[in-house]
Amino acid sequence: MQYQAPRGTVDILPEDQVYWDRVKAAARVVTQQFGYRQIDTPTFEDAGLFVRGVGEGTDIVEKEMYTFEDRGGSLITLRPEGTASVCRAYLQHGMHALPQPVRLFYITPIFRYERPQAGRFRQHWQFGCEAIGDPDPVVDAETIQLAWAYFGELGFSDLTLYVNSIGSRQGREKYLERLVDFYNPKMDSICNDCRVRLKKNPLRLLDCKQESCQPFIEDAPHVTDYLDADSQEHFDDVRRYLELSEIPFTLNHRLVRGLDYYAHTVFEIFPKQEGSQSAMAGGGRYDGLIEQIGGNSVPAVGFGSGIERAVLELKQQENPDTYSEQIDAFIAYLGSPAKNAAVWLLGALRKHNVSAQIATGSRSLRAQLRTANQINARFAIIIGDDELSGSQIDEVKPVVRDLASGEQNSMTVEALIQRISMK
Repeated sequence: MQYQAPRGTVDILPEDQVYWDRVKAAARVVTQQFGYRQIDTPTFEDAGLFVRGVGEGTDIVEKEMYTFEDRGGSLITLRPEGTASVCRAYLQHGMHALPQPVRLFYITPIFRYERPQAGRFRQHWQFGCEAIGDPDPVVDAETIQLAWAYFGELGFSDLTLYVNSIGSRQGREKYLERLVDFYNPKMDSICNDCRVRLKKNPLRLLDCKQESCQPFIEDAPHVTDYLDADSQEHFDDVRRYLELSEIPFTLNHRLVRGLDYYAHTVFEIFPKQEGSQSAMAGGGRYDGLIEQIGGNSVPAVGFGSGIERAVLELKQQENPDTYSEQIDAFIAYLGSPAKNAAVWLLGALRKHNVSAQIATGSRSLRAQLRTANQINARFAIIIGDDELSGSQIDEVKPVVRDLASGEQNSMTVEALIQRISMK
């Protein structure tokens, strides 16, 4: 039997690591600029954290969570999203005593049992940011600005930012009544999931991705027409701050996000080629979440962005050669004495922060040099009898071949290190 990676998971191969490194580096650059600090939470949590935080009427809780009973009889869930775990850590470690808002970011694996698709897997990685402890709409705008800066750091262009407000939980009651009244006569025409949503969580009717439900979503009443005065003022402020930050955005009345804990501002960022599952990032304000998981009422706002989705976009937008890894030197040799000198030279190069590899086995020089080209080395270093003229191993004078130009010269180890260090 030949084992395969489980469905919905992928191996991140060495040739893809350069893309992943680029994405993670961009995340670290912008979080440092915005004053966010990293937090890592456990891969699994008490299942109740996500049931209470994410919401019982959501697809995540009802269909997608990996939940199991451990040997102690506790019900455990692999993390299906990052926000609830960060909020749990905020509560557990008394972060309310710190200057507010507490700005945190994470790069972490997420687990959801859903249909695998391009850039979206059952185990996928997420870059997320959370600002906890301040209701000021300027924090909403800053969060969106951070997400926008992150994609700018990656060099992405032609992105579309959609924003909306779903108001406060208390203020949405009138709108939800109107939404239910709109959908009730259409009960026989909407999908099975939406029939359940109509009873359990009507707002999520607007988040349905089924083609048959799109005309109803298009004609549904707009939540922004039912905002209370405070919610309207909050949303007006967010949009004004985005304009002052010169971040272009589009008001999208259909945007609600799919999790129960959102309130007020919601947003998503899409690439030029849009699709129902192609959002690059999404988030918003969730002032009620910490209270739902057992804390006091604490305002918060954040976003999440799939790293696989960003890597896919990088590959589509830019030449892969831009990120191809290159090793500095490959050492080839002829004979046992030369191999000894090659091993010594390998260590000397690495002590000077030169990336280097050595040939193995007893292959011909031609085969060794072919390997140097295959691994994309900058230089091939060749040691044979002629290069071992000195009595001491450190007196070796190898031949150094520039694999790009074909130029080669014999030189001392000191000259070799100086040459290779000229990047």
